[in-house]
Amino acid sequence: MHSVLITINMANTASMPAEGQILVNIEDMSLLKDIKKAISMVKGVGKITVPRRRMTSYERSLRDLDEGRVYEAKDVDDLFKQCLG
Repeated sequence: MHSVLITINMANTASMPAEGQILVNIEDMSLLKDIKKAISMVKGVGKITVPRRRMTSYERSLRDLDEGRVYEAKDVDDLFKQCLG
């Protein structure tokens, strides 16, 4: 599930703040474009931002393994030779 942050600009009244935010959780990311378009048509919506999901260090390590960025060395000196050339 991904989140979309929506900033809403409203008229400044005593009972309402000048700006607010709504966090929308989206289960089907294939609908993101349509959802952003629909929400942007609502009067007062200022901007819609979709934060990018960051990979964890574990996920990056698995990606490195899959893409062959792995070194095997007999000792530290051998590893430095391989890495630094």
